[in-house]
Amino acid sequence: MAQENRKLAARIAELGFSQAELARQINAEVELLTGKPGNVTDADIRRWLRGATKWPQDRIRLCVEKVLDASAEDLGFVPRKKRIAPPEDDPVNRRALLTATGGTALAIAAPYAPAHGRLGIKDVRRFHQDYVAILRHDQAVGGSQKVENLAVELAAWIQSALAASLSSTRVRAMLYRLAANVISSAAFASIDASSPQRARAHLDKALTFASLSRDSETMYHVWNHLTLTSSQRENHAEAVAGTEVMKRSSIARRDPLYVSLGHIRNANGLARLRRRSEALRALSDAERAFARSTDEQRTEWIKFFDASEVDALSSFIWSALGDHGRAEYCLHRTLAAIPDGMVRNKALYTAHLSLAQARQGDLELACATGRRVHALLLPSSGSRRTAHTLAATRKVIVASGSKSPEIVEWVEETSQWM
Repeated sequence: MAQENRKLAARIAELGFSQAELARQINAEVELLTGKPGNVTDADIRRWLRGATKWPQDRIRLCVEKVLDASAEDLGFVPRKKRIAPPEDDPVNRRALLTATGGTALAIAAPYAPAHGRLGIKDVRRFHQDYVAILRHDQAVGGSQKVENLAVELAAWIQSALAASLSSTRVRAMLYRLAANVISSAAFASIDASSPQRARAHLDKALTFASLSRDSETMYHVWNHLTLTSSQRENHAEAVAGTEVMKRSSIARRDPLYVSLGHIRNANGLARLRRRSEALRALSDAERAFARSTDEQRTEWIKFFDASEVDALSSFIWSALGDHGRAEYCLHRTLAAIPDGMVRNKALYTAHLSLAQARQGDLELACATGRRVHALLLPSSGSRRTAHTLAATRKVIVASGSKSPEIVEWVEETSQWM
């Protein structure tokens, strides 16, 4: 009974090939080698995996080694007799030598490049680990220049690896998707630093990567940030148009969590356009969709959108509609539920709580809440959104004309923060 070729199966899985795609790439190499198209099929691949074919024909075997970037023995094939090394002037041997040389040079020039010139699932995972580390740093610190620079650098490494290395269609799509998500993180750092024009430049690149990935969820991620940049530039009509794209995406049709985020972004834009009834209807749609969402594994970036975030984004809508008491209620719910690790968001929403209190005339309470924000902000934080919200709170308190000693002291104190 034939024994399964587990080494071959592991290598195919590592590089992310489907059986049909592997056969196509082997046939392409056969044509380069012989001048005639190859005739390997996915049925041949399955015979190799079952162990029914232990040692493919010479020309096919050489092309398998080229495509999978490993020797036949390392791929689990068993030779019928001792292999004769190809002569030094053999074109296949020369190509293998060039690949090895190029791989070494690439590894020296770019630490993220694969050791043998072919990208696989392990490379995707390594890039992804760095992406997650950037997200964690952003959650703790906020839109610092360091976060933005790290994201730009990582996206550049991914793009460089894609340009210089071979990969399967599946792995290439995964890396384009990851590059789009990474550069979107750079854009969000710019948004948090209140630099929407810089964010827009990042998102132009992210849109290209997302298009190349042909992944609806990734396109949705980019459009989510595009609506934020539109809002930050006070172009609320454009933001509302962007949320319509989000709501009609295929990922939104499949997953109510994405529907919910699209509706709540839509409600925020409508509220700022003074379209109250439409904004409230969109907010209600967002809440219903969120209630239908299930707790399942999703991509890293959207994990921020939990119940505490729904309350926080709802507070922005109520604030835009002039209901500061309802906004304060939502923010208290947010701050009671927000995870401890999300320091930047905790500071941001505490600042909005201070502003809501000031707008209701609770000046002393607003001052006390503002001090909590200052204590939460790390020295390395680049979250200008938080600083701008505190500045708006200070403006409301100064405009009140209060001569209360606590208020006067707070106004003097905050002049050193801004």
